[in-house]
Amino acid sequence: MSGRPEPLWPLFAEVTVLDGIGPKIGQAIQHLGVETPRDLLYTLPYAVIDRRLRDTIQGAEVPGVVTVEVSVGLHRPAARKGGAYRIEVEDAKTRFQLVFFHGRSDYLTRVLPEGERRIVSGRMELFDGVAQMVHPEHILPVDEAHSLPGYEPVYPLTSGVTQKTMVKAMADALTRIPDLPEWIDPAQHAAKDWPTWAEALRLAHAPQGPEDVSMTAPVRERLAYDELMAHQLTLALARADRRKTRGIVSRGNGVLRSKVLKSLPYRPTGAQLRAMEEIADDMALPERMNRLLQGDVGAGKTLVALMALLVAVEAGGQGVMMAPTEILARQHFEGLQPLAEEAGVVLDLLTGRDKGADRKAKLAALARGDIHILVGTHAVFQKDVVFADLRIAIVDEQHRFGVRQRLELGKKGQGADVLVMTATPIPRSLALAQYGDMDVSVLDEKPPGRTPVKTALISTERINEVVDHLRNAVAEGRQAYWVCPLVEESEVSDLIAAEARFKKLRAALGEDAVGLVHGQMPPAEKDAAMAKFVAGETSVLVATTVIEVGVNVPNASIMVIERAEIFGLAQLHQLRGRVGRGAAASTCLLMYQAPLSETGMKRLTTLRETEDGFRISEVDLEMRGAGDLIGVAQSGLPKFKIADLERQTALMAVAQSDARLLLSEDPSLNSERGKAARLLLWLMRQDEAIRLITVG
Repeated sequence: MSGRPEPLWPLFAEVTVLDGIGPKIGQAIQHLGVETPRDLLYTLPYAVIDRRLRDTIQGAEVPGVVTVEVSVGLHRPAARKGGAYRIEVEDAKTRFQLVFFHGRSDYLTRVLPEGERRIVSGRMELFDGVAQMVHPEHILPVDEAHSLPGYEPVYPLTSGVTQKTMVKAMADALTRIPDLPEWIDPAQHAAKDWPTWAEALRLAHAPQGPEDVSMTAPVRERLAYDELMAHQLTLALARADRRKTRGIVSRGNGVLRSKVLKSLPYRPTGAQLRAMEEIADDMALPERMNRLLQGDVGAGKTLVALMALLVAVEAGGQGVMMAPTEILARQHFEGLQPLAEEAGVVLDLLTGRDKGADRKAKLAALARGDIHILVGTHAVFQKDVVFADLRIAIVDEQHRFGVRQRLELGKKGQGADVLVMTATPIPRSLALAQYGDMDVSVLDEKPPGRTPVKTALISTERINEVVDHLRNAVAEGRQAYWVCPLVEESEVSDLIAAEARFKKLRAALGEDAVGLVHGQMPPAEKDAAMAKFVAGETSVLVATTVIEVGVNVPNASIMVIERAEIFGLAQLHQLRGRVGRGAAASTCLLMYQAPLSETGMKRLTTLRETEDGFRISEVDLEMRGAGDLIGVAQSGLPKFKIADLERQTALMAVAQSDARLLLSEDPSLNSERGKAARLLLWLMRQDEAIRLITVG
């Protein structure tokens, strides 16, 4: 299966083979993502213009597009250069004017000869009470009326490419559509009553009304499903490929885990118990685990992670837990230490700070198997780090850890199980698109003992009240975060904003009471400032968003976010999650600059009304779209031309189960439907998937 299958060749020629597309337009049309006839066919109309013929303009909605048969009357050329050239016309009931600016009379007398009948179509407007059509888009002899579709598709354009060019090239591209065998499951196809692929493409370009260009039109749904199916097949192939690598069977006897659970002051939530069980079951299988543990801020992921590490130790092996920064690694270490002691397990920390003899001793203990669980930063990836028997690797905060590092980690422990943890609740559709190759466990309940955070909106004009409020809180021994806005793209201006706020707060609250962390600081300084705050030596920490992930200071019970309206919802939710970790009642003050836009208002009120990260992420998705939500550049999110991740979650879920089912019945895609699915993968340019089949 080395080259593209022959039936698809006409679709993958250069776009310049199409009517009306020369080298220059071919260059311009690339801005629409069009390089081949296939790309053009997947550029669907986003609207339609009603061009149905009427007998009169009377009763038509003005301003609006009207198509009508007229008899052509008097021509009145422009009185001065650049003025309006007017032509009187009459339909079945009334007269009106056609208006042309810079109109050339030789051309106009040719296309609109006096006394003849023509069909004109264009936008009607009233100007000083007179009805006029300025620059009709279509002027046709009556016997060519049929060539104007009742509904004209409207295509996205870019400079140098007109609607006429698009329509002409599209007509040519449509003749190149091959008939391909059906890759959709017959039951799914029948239940939805979808057209075939070729039929769907043809119909999509010949809409019969506005409902045909909506996402819910069966034709569009079918084409969207094809995209989702191809994407999910790729992920399913990657998953199957990963499962071919033998894993290690790790079965624990539960002794260490029960010691830890007995020592806890509370019972784990149902969601935690369910996740622990799913992970333990995966670890006991001969295939490698590749699971995502998704939990909202404070849903208790750490306990679930520890239980997974203990399964490895009970089974006679080792586990590693990795965090993106040193502060977080240290924090995990400190959080796990007392629990590891309850279980009688040796836990150690390895970061970039470990040097010389100290580091050598740790590495030797690790290689001997004397260290059961290692917590670390990416320093764990270094060549000289060798485990005696690594069974599981846990990665915290996926989006800071690319797929490449996941693979790197896999090499450290041949066959080691992988668990990725993320504290960013991702709506189901995005989780399916981004992590469709992984199995997912979700923590959607909050453990007892976390106080809800009271969230309030306050205008920046009342900043002095906020500072007074802080002064009283600090006097009572409480701690607070003050997050400065991201002013512009440049970090320099963030820095200026943070430093200015830091100076003002020090003046108001006292020199030693306020600390500062920002992105430009050397890591050691940042760590020192954080450490002082953690130890309670400073009461207020002024920060740019570096604190959003994972910092745990139970005594901090106030979060002030300046210019909250310019932050994303998910980010605000993460920031708010830094308070409410202790017993004290916590507050989060969202300071906004009035007047608030409608979306800004919706964002902040959503936050005020709910602490459910999944609900918040759904709203965020509706408001911002998938690309913004995870930052397309590093998200690994597919670019769909037709499918809409935000609104077609259900379709994505069906595509995922269909893809997995097809592969379980036909792993090498050699059945009739399997071969059709291969064509789909080629059609959708899923090279990665094609490589996996070839290798397989």
